[in-house]
Amino acid sequence: MVKEKKRGRPTQVQSNLTGEKIVQCARRLMLEEEKVPSIRRVSGELGVDAMAIYYYFNNKAALLEAVTVSLIEGIYEPTGTNDWQKELTLLCHSYLELLKNHAGLLETMLSMSSPGPAQVFTERFYTALSPLHLDKKTEKDALDLLADYLHGFALAMHCNNSSSSLSSDQLEGPLQFCIRALSREATLPISQ
Repeated sequence: MVKEKKRGRPTQVQSNLTGEKIVQCARRLMLEEEKVPSIRRVSGELGVDAMAIYYYFNNKAALLEAVTVSLIEGIYEPTGTNDWQKELTLLCHSYLELLKNHAGLLETMLSMSSPGPAQVFTERFYTALSPLHLDKKTEKDALDLLADYLHGFALAMHCNNSSSSLSSDQLEGPLQFCIRALSREATLPISQ
């Protein structure tokens, strides 16, 4: 017996369809197929009409934001302890691993107009650095520099398919450089 798809709002029979199930399905497809799935692909996988997806998400961009935020929320969450170097290191490594394991995620995030996914990383970055009590400009400059470096590193990892491919271990030198710079900056008086 073939399951009949219904158009529009999910019916009583489809009542087990939720926004969370849609996001989980899209995440799984993204990981398996190494690309952002279409609404039609997600709906087909769930056995519902594409219009049922639109009941939960206004458009593909809204679904992509939900999927991306869901993925980013899985990275390391610093606690703001005095061991900020370890917290920052764990955050950067987990973010880089996420980007490495989900082809297309970086490009999707960078093309989004919504700040949702970036905001998750930003808040966790600021939490990791909170014991330093840096001024806002220094924090923002450090965030911009480190995020750009991580994105460039992730892109290089994605593009380099040779046997001598990059690994997250090669992040250590530049990351330690950033940590030393932040440590020095924290000991300097705040200038206006």
